[in-house]
Amino acid sequence: MQVTDCTVKNTSSGVSDPEALFRTLQAAKTEIDTLKQQLCQARQQLDWFKRQLFGRKSEKRIIDNPHQLDLGELLGDTPVPAEPEPEEITYRRRKRTKQRSEDDVTDSGLRFGPEVPVEVIELSAPQLEGPAAEQYEVIDYKISHRLAQLPGSYVVMEYRRPILKHKPSARLMEVPAPSAVFEGSLADVSLLAGLLVDKFCYHLPLYRQHQRLKDAGITLSRSTLTNYVQRSIELLQPIYDAQWQHILQSRVLAMDETPIKAGRKKKGQMKASWYWPIYGENDEICFTWSDSRGSAHIEQQLEGFSGVLLSDGYAAYDRYARNKPGITQAQCWAHTRRYFERASKSDPAAEEALTLIGGLYRVEQQIREKELAGEEKLAYRSHHALPIVDAFFAWCHNQCQRMDLVNSDPLAKALVYAENHRGQLKAYLSDPAVPIDTNHLGRALRVIPMGRKNWLFCWSEVGAKQVGIIQSLLTTCRLHQVDPYTYLVDVLQRVALHPARDVEELTPRGWKERFAANPLHSDLDHAH
Repeated sequence: MQVTDCTVKNTSSGVSDPEALFRTLQAAKTEIDTLKQQLCQARQQLDWFKRQLFGRKSEKRIIDNPHQLDLGELLGDTPVPAEPEPEEITYRRRKRTKQRSEDDVTDSGLRFGPEVPVEVIELSAPQLEGPAAEQYEVIDYKISHRLAQLPGSYVVMEYRRPILKHKPSARLMEVPAPSAVFEGSLADVSLLAGLLVDKFCYHLPLYRQHQRLKDAGITLSRSTLTNYVQRSIELLQPIYDAQWQHILQSRVLAMDETPIKAGRKKKGQMKASWYWPIYGENDEICFTWSDSRGSAHIEQQLEGFSGVLLSDGYAAYDRYARNKPGITQAQCWAHTRRYFERASKSDPAAEEALTLIGGLYRVEQQIREKELAGEEKLAYRSHHALPIVDAFFAWCHNQCQRMDLVNSDPLAKALVYAENHRGQLKAYLSDPAVPIDTNHLGRALRVIPMGRKNWLFCWSEVGAKQVGIIQSLLTTCRLHQVDPYTYLVDVLQRVALHPARDVEELTPRGWKERFAANPLHSDLDHAH
């Protein structure tokens, strides 16, 4: 680094100029402070990358510090929710007298339901086949199980349709072929459902499924598979629209955004776009798509909505909720906590904020354990969580008075984030239906980044919208414990025959109530 001469000569008197020297020193100090901030930011970025590559991704805290801040010290005499008393469980264990057999070890970890097919293999006893077979008799069977796997298999169904001749008139007639999802198509509904489930539930791209078909000895072009997927999703579009309209009737919505590359921008580069998943009150979710991350998409999608919008601190949500008396904005505490979690790496004082926020989550855990709802839940939050929230913001105010904090410090950014959303963070305390965070939405939208790691991008904007449609239905199936394959096999056959006015009955929520007990099957299931 080049060192600047800090001495400036006065041409008239020959002595150094104190003011010029002071200005030079101030400039040097400013430059040194800037370099320190840049070095601190570089270290933070390096720590973040190390954590992403080698560290824990979970944000759960492992409290092993004996000097950890005690929440009771901050709240004083305010009652803090007590930890549940440990339950003492006693039991007697019989002493093992012999070595466990291989069958016993295998059976101990295998659990399966009645829907799992079981192939019974009869083992013959050599004693029953020899000359002394009459001396033995079977008195019982010992049953053991082993889990087996069949490779991904495909079946060609051959329909043998009789051709009849009417003897008096010599007229020929034939039995019509069973109706298919797509007229004249070679694909059974089971194949269509399997393609969708493999691609969007298990994130198996079509080119891999095409390879699997080839390995099974079946020749089918990849463009045909793509056509099957696109046409199947087009059939499901009315069901998605009905689910979306039902979600908008919710009083509390959770909303987030996640990126996806869709459409070609130029050679070798794809366009940036976003999915905006919206989670309703009845465990339903819709992945809306937009080529923009601005508030205009929120305005368009939530037109006519009135209620509580739960989100993170992204400014687009603030712009949307501003000057809308029918919208109450609630803030996610998990996103707020994340700021302080990052700040704790450089400033130990942030641990106090993490302790306080952890107290709020303990309150929510106890509410779930006590199965509280409605006014009881609201009263419990007011009595236990509200004092912790007040202590949190009092601590934030005290931290803001520190003279050693600069705007670029992670803790300063966390404090500004929390203070700017104070009202939204308190919103859940006045409404028992509002969750403390958007973690339920975050778990549901994982299908997008997981799929993105496998199929990377969408070739077109239309394809991105179709991915949002099918993921909305399949993710909602998982939320309602509905088997996606069984659901798709049924609705792909039923949607063309079902009255349009009752299409909401075909959403996963409605289908579970109306048709799950007796779903439609494919011809392959009937053959078996």
